[in-house]
This record gives sequence, structure tokens and C-alpha cells, in this order.
Amino acid sequence: MIKPTSSFKDNLALLPAIDGVAAIEVLDASGAVVDTIPNQPGKKGSVAVYQYLHQTFGSLNADAATHGMAVFAEHTADAEARPGAHPNIDRLMVIANGGAPLTVRIIAE
Repeated sequence: MIKPTSSFKDNLALLPAIDGVAAIEVLDASGAVVDTIPNQPGKKGSVAVYQYLHQTFGSLNADAATHGMAVFAEHTADAEARPGAHPNIDRLMVIANGGAPLTVRIIAE
């Protein structure tokens, strides 16, 4: 597990590569896909964080969500100030605050 810094850019450099990942699917307890995060510009950071959380925690539970918020670093404060601006961080905040855990499925290219 990485020790997050206060810089998202620095944290990204510590995460496993996302080569070969086409997208991340986020699933609820019933296995339904609630969101898909494509590996494309503007979303690559979220793909890297969610892949890392999946590999490290196995699911998006409260511990994973709290750690993920630390990995997102300065973007987490921005998400708190501007709800809806960072939906992938918003999701982690809901889980960290008692929301239902979710799972991640890696979609290979």
C-alpha cells in the first residue's frame, strides 16, 4: 500500500500502470454496473486509483474509500467544495461516510 502525499500527480507516479486497461466498471452488491470509467484523457487518474484500490483492498469499502480520497489528494478538497465536479471522488466520499460498498471490474483492452 502506498503512503499518499499531498500531491495527486506524485501519488499517480506511485500507482501501478494502467496499460492494457480499457475501462473500470463499478458494480453494486447485486452485480449491476453503476458506472463505467473509460481509460481516456481526463479519466486516466481515476482509472489508476480505482484499479489500485481494487488490487489493494479487493472492494470499495470504507477503508478503501478513505485511502482513495487521500490518494486523490488536493482533488478531494475540490470535490468537497464542488459536489458533482468529481463524481469518482464523490462516490468514495459516500462510501467513506457509510454508503454501501461497491466492487470494481477491470475491463482489458
